[in-house]
Amino acid sequence: MAFRKAVKGTLIGGGAVATAFGLSQLFEYRKNQARLAYVEAQGELKVPFKDALPTREEQLSTLRNTEEFDVLVVGGGATGSGCALDAVTRNLKTALVERSDFSSGTSSRSTKLIHGGVRYLQKAIMKLDYEQYMMVKEALHERANLLNIAPHLSAPLPIMLPVYKWWQLPYYWAGIKMYDLVAGSQCLKSSYVLSKSKALELFPMLKKDKLVGAIVYYDGQHNDARMNLAITLTAARHGAAIANYTEVVHLLKKPDPKTGQEKVCGAHCRDIITGQEFDIRAKCVINATGPFTDSLRKMDSQKTANICQPSAGVHIIIPGYYSPDNMGLLDPATSDGRVIFFLPWEKMTIAGTTDTPTEVTAHPIPVEDDINFILSEVRNYLSPDVEVRRGDVLAAWSGIRPLVTDPNSKNTQSICRNHIVNISDSGLVTIAGGKWTTYRSMAEETLDAAIKAHKLSAGPSRTVGLMLDGGKDWTPTLYIRLVQDYGLENEVAQHLAATYGGRSFEVAKMAQVTGKRWPIVGKRLVSEFPYIESEVQYAIKEYACTAIDVIARRTRLGFLNVQAADEALPRIVEIMGKELQWTEQKKNVCHLSHVTQSLEAAKKFLHLEMGYKARSEQLSKTTEISLTAQEIARYKKRFYKFDKESRGFITTVDVQQVLEVIQIDENALHEILNEVDLNKNGQVELDEFLQLMSAVQRGQISDSRLAILMKTAEEGLDLRGPVSVDRSGGGV
Repeated sequence: MAFRKAVKGTLIGGGAVATAFGLSQLFEYRKNQARLAYVEAQGELKVPFKDALPTREEQLSTLRNTEEFDVLVVGGGATGSGCALDAVTRNLKTALVERSDFSSGTSSRSTKLIHGGVRYLQKAIMKLDYEQYMMVKEALHERANLLNIAPHLSAPLPIMLPVYKWWQLPYYWAGIKMYDLVAGSQCLKSSYVLSKSKALELFPMLKKDKLVGAIVYYDGQHNDARMNLAITLTAARHGAAIANYTEVVHLLKKPDPKTGQEKVCGAHCRDIITGQEFDIRAKCVINATGPFTDSLRKMDSQKTANICQPSAGVHIIIPGYYSPDNMGLLDPATSDGRVIFFLPWEKMTIAGTTDTPTEVTAHPIPVEDDINFILSEVRNYLSPDVEVRRGDVLAAWSGIRPLVTDPNSKNTQSICRNHIVNISDSGLVTIAGGKWTTYRSMAEETLDAAIKAHKLSAGPSRTVGLMLDGGKDWTPTLYIRLVQDYGLENEVAQHLAATYGGRSFEVAKMAQVTGKRWPIVGKRLVSEFPYIESEVQYAIKEYACTAIDVIARRTRLGFLNVQAADEALPRIVEIMGKELQWTEQKKNVCHLSHVTQSLEAAKKFLHLEMGYKARSEQLSKTTEISLTAQEIARYKKRFYKFDKESRGFITTVDVQQVLEVIQIDENALHEILNEVDLNKNGQVELDEFLQLMSAVQRGQISDSRLAILMKTAEEGLDLRGPVSVDRSGGGV
C-alpha cells in the first residue's frame, strides 16, 4: 500500500513538475544567454586593488571622508558581502560595515553544503508546489556558479542515502533522478544505485542489518567562512570600502524635498576597536544583518513588527575515521522528522543539524541535548562495531538560521520558505531569509529592487561567472609548485592551495624557515593540523583583528578541534601582537591590554561557542563513579604507581619522576593535569582520577592524555621507550 501510494504520488507530481521544468529551462536558458552576452560586451571589470588590499585604517578613512556613497550595506555575512560585490561591480560607489568580523555569524556555522535542497524538491513534487520547485531550480543554478567561481574553496561531494526497505528504493531513486533532471546541464554528476555489498565497500562504517542498497547523488561542499571572506575581499578589490568591527549606532535620516517624509540617508557608526564614531552617508542603505534583521528595522521605525523567527542549528565535529574521505551520508528521516547530514570535511567528520526555536544572540551556545540527539541519530546508521562516543566530539557549534515571515503577505505569521526583499516607507532595503547557496541571486534581486526604488544609475548584475578572490589562478596541481618552489610539507601545501587558491604563494613567501632538513619553511601552529604561522600574518592583511578571527574564520582550527585551537592561542596572540604592535601597556576602550583581551576573549569563545564548556561538563565534581570493585582496585593500583608516598594525590613532579624516559615540556604537563584537576588546586586526587576513568569507560571522555600516560606506565613504559603524548583527537 505504501509502495503504491509513493509511486502514485511520484508519477503524478513528476508529470506536473516535468511540464514546469521544460518551460523554466527554456526561460533560464534565454535569461542566461542575455546576461552572458551583456557581460561579454562590457569586457573585463576594472580591479583597483588587484595586488595589495587597502589596510583597515585606510578603509575606515574612506568611509569617514567620502561625501556620499551610492549604497551602504550593513552586514558582512554571505548575503551582505554578496550585495556589496553586486553593487560595486555595477559601478556603484559601495560601502559595507559589519559590527563583528566578516562571516562571524550564521555564514560560518553552516552544514558546509552548496545544495539545491533534495527535501524541498520532494515537497514540490508531492504537493505540486511550483514555488518550491523554482526555489530548488534557482539553488541548483547557483550551486553550479559557486563551484565555478571558487574552485579552490568548493568541490562536488557524493552523498549516500542508505535504503533499509525495498519499497523505498524506487521511491528515493525517482526523487533523486528528478533532482538531476532539474539541474539539467548543471548536474554535477549523475546519481546512481548501489547494491548492499557495494554500499558497504564505499561506506564500511554503515550498519549492515536490513540494508537493501543505497543511492548516491552529488551536491557541493565548501569552506563557508573562507568563501564568505573571498566574496568580501573580492568586493574590496573592486573598490568597495569595507570595515569589520564597525557597528551602526543609529540610522541617519533627512526629509524628502518633494514629500517632506523622512528618508534613510546613511548611518552613524562606531569603530568598536578604537571607539571613534563617524557618519557614513549613502543614497541607499541595505539591511543584510541575518538574525539581527529586526534590530536594524526598528532603528528605522520602532513600530515595525518583527519578521525574523530564529531557529538554532547545532553541528558537531568528530574524528575523520567515522566517515570515508570522500563520501557523505544523508539520513532523510530522523526520529523526529528532521534531516541529518554526516559529511567528511577538512579531514574530519561533520554531523548535523538540529532545528530548534531560539532567541537571537550574537553568541549562540551548543547545548548538550542537541549534541546527544545528533550522536543518537548517527548511531542508528553506523555499524555496532563503531562505538559512537560523546568524548569523540572535538568541537560543537550552534548557528542561528534567520527564518522570516513576509511583511507584505496577508498571513504575516506564515514562514517564508525562500527569502524576502522589503523596502520600508523611509527607503531602508531589507534582504532576509534564504540560504547560503543562493546568496548571489539574493544579492542581485536586492540590488535590482534598491536601484529601482532609489533611482540609482546602474546596469544589470555582473556577478555570474565572476571569479572570487584566489579562484582565478588556482589549478588542482598548484600545491606541487608550493612544495617545489618553497619547500613546504605536502599536506601544508595542499591546505594552502585549497584555502587561498592563487594567493597561496603570498602566504608561502611569508613562511619562516623551520631550521630542519624538511620542511624548509612553514612552522605549524599545532602539530596535527596543517595551519602555519605565516597564515596569522596573512590573516591581518585579510582584516583579522582578534585571535578569534584567526582560529574561527581565517583558519578553521576552532571549528575542527577546540583543544588544538586552545593550544595554538598563545602563539597566535604573540604573532598578532607583534604585527599589530600590541603591548601589555597599550590599553583599548575596555581598559584591558590588547594581548590580554584577545587571549581571554578567544578562550571564552572556545569555551562557550565551540563546545569546550559542554565537554568540561562531562567530567565534573558531580560525576558518578560507575566502576566495579575490581575496576576500582585496578585503577587504584595504576594511580599509586605515581603516588608512591600514598598521599592520595599526584602532582607534575610525581608524573615527571615516573616518566623520566619521556621528555615532556613542563607547561604541557601542567595542561595535562589541569584537564582532570576539577577543584583546580594543582593536584589530581584519587577520586578525580577514578571519575576520569569512569567517564572514559562510558565514552564521555576519549583520548585523555593523563589516562593514556598512566596506562602506558603500568604496561611497562621504561621497556618500550618514548611514547608521544600528543592527542590523537582530544574530546570535547
